[in-house]
Amino acid sequence: MSTSPSPSSHASADQHLGGSFSGATRDDIRNIAIVAHVDHGKTTLVDAMLHQTGAFGSHSNVAERAMDSMDQEQERGITILAKNTAVNYGGLVINVVDTPGHADFSGEVERGLAMVDGVALLVDAAEGPLPQTRFVLRKALERRMPIVLVVNKVDRHDARPSEVVDEVLDLLIDLGADDSMLDIPTIYAVGRDGKAGPAPDQLADDLTPLFEMLIKEVPAPSYDPDAPLQALVTNLDASPYLGRIALLRIVNGEIKKGQQVAWMREADEASDESGHVTIERAKIVELLITQAMTRVPGESARAGDIIAISGIEDITIGDTIGDLEDPRPLPRLMVDEPAIGMEFRINDSPLAGLSGSKVTARMLKERIDKELIGNVSIRLNDLGVPDRWEIQGRGEMQLAVFIESMRREGYELTVGKPRVLTTTDENGKTLEPIELAVVDMPEEFVGAVTQLMGTRKGKMVDMASFGAGWTRVSYHVPARGLIGFRTTFLSATQGTGQLHSTFHSWEPWLGELRLRQSGSLVADRPGPATQYAITNLEDRGTMFVEPTDDVYEGRIIGEHIRPEDLDVNIVREKHLTNHRSATSDVLKTMNRARKMSLDEALEFIREDECVEVTPDAIRLRKSILKAGERHTAKAKSKQQDNAASK
Repeated sequence: MSTSPSPSSHASADQHLGGSFSGATRDDIRNIAIVAHVDHGKTTLVDAMLHQTGAFGSHSNVAERAMDSMDQEQERGITILAKNTAVNYGGLVINVVDTPGHADFSGEVERGLAMVDGVALLVDAAEGPLPQTRFVLRKALERRMPIVLVVNKVDRHDARPSEVVDEVLDLLIDLGADDSMLDIPTIYAVGRDGKAGPAPDQLADDLTPLFEMLIKEVPAPSYDPDAPLQALVTNLDASPYLGRIALLRIVNGEIKKGQQVAWMREADEASDESGHVTIERAKIVELLITQAMTRVPGESARAGDIIAISGIEDITIGDTIGDLEDPRPLPRLMVDEPAIGMEFRINDSPLAGLSGSKVTARMLKERIDKELIGNVSIRLNDLGVPDRWEIQGRGEMQLAVFIESMRREGYELTVGKPRVLTTTDENGKTLEPIELAVVDMPEEFVGAVTQLMGTRKGKMVDMASFGAGWTRVSYHVPARGLIGFRTTFLSATQGTGQLHSTFHSWEPWLGELRLRQSGSLVADRPGPATQYAITNLEDRGTMFVEPTDDVYEGRIIGEHIRPEDLDVNIVREKHLTNHRSATSDVLKTMNRARKMSLDEALEFIREDECVEVTPDAIRLRKSILKAGERHTAKAKSKQQDNAASK
């Protein structure tokens, strides 16, 4: 093992992936990332590209949104992990990186941009640019990448393509683009039908105009022919046969199967060499090249190629593969800091261990460490307690996807309420993140939503009408004000509204927010819930449990109609007597229990509550189960707050 100075000491290492070199180019290849806001048709367009280039074969039976292979991607209808594919068009290989469209997975977008030389920005012809569009454009501008604007879904009845193009140009100006970046080529498409053209009313029967524009506008990969091997690890995968697989973008040089290479990674933080790069000898056991949706073995690859390798078990994202004789580390992949933190701990409820096979603190920690290796946009904050940790990420959905993955793998755990991460300015004043929230809704709901935003200290910054009675309103609102807001928002807009947000700025702490107006109904003893008890408690609120469900002291069994919590007996049975009541045969109806998804449960809970997650159940509970201990802790906290205010 040896070490070298940090990457900044090498001139060639300062060059960004996708940047221009003064040397040669690979004219037989293009590397392109397709980026868009969620549900703007990005993955559907990639499907059409694969079909029209013969990637699947004439007899292949391929499901819709083939790139969304993860089960949660299919269920949620969104892209979560960035994936790459390769299509052959006119003798060229076009490597296409399909990136997520939801702001919570923007770390995947940043990884995708590190692999390519240009961006195809997909924008809905009716909805126009939304918060994720802003984020992606900002990242592309920082890398000075060429952008091709693809206005998709121009066949919608409410399409407004010319206005959308103007809005994208306004957004570019707002982001500080110079004159050279404002003249972006534009093409129009209907991704679902696999059509594209130079104008909304001049669509070809296939995507040929799109392919031609991408080849023309996105530069060929450039490299220094005199430089040694340099390749950056941008993603990880795993195989039961090959072990850990690293996805690489080769910046310079050539790599071969079986080659001995220099593996450059950050030195261990605990060592004296922290801040330097550790260089180790490694062997490329297998080299894989992407063809359509599969990886096939290859013998060699060179600058500009996107490949996968195996044989280095501990390799991780941001590492560099280089030449043994002249190792030159590339700048590590940097992503934006997390915005949300959530406490993870073992499941310590009375029902723990009934359905999950992985319940110990050691197992949970191993799974978290595994996620940290492959997901550069989350962080681990050690709380100094052996059975609990704080996981920090970009948003609630990103952490909910991680928790759901653990649940499906057989883990049991308890997670707390998401909290925003704050910072301080030079004067020591606390700053909190402010989000730009964009709301699309029928105009009759504008007043109700603005009132809801006002209670969360949101400020309206823009309002515009577009298409058939719909209004788009933009707000600046504290990020913590949006935690648990989505369910209330959907109720206020009768399920019709759409809410998207992204980070805007840091501002001084805006004070306390009252985010949930209702309290919780809490079970005061263990046992099976009874129909008799549930029926008698229904006038107190909405029930979360059904008859025969096991409950325990401290479990939240419903939502109270009043702001305070209420301890109730949900296991009470009807006493039997020898007397017959005149009304005993009257049929009593019971309302259906409200079943929450994991996302809804995380939105619902308060600071003193948490969610018990097991493979077969999602339960809400108090962090402190015993009623007496809860009241004592609450009184103590109140005394401390009073002392601090004095």
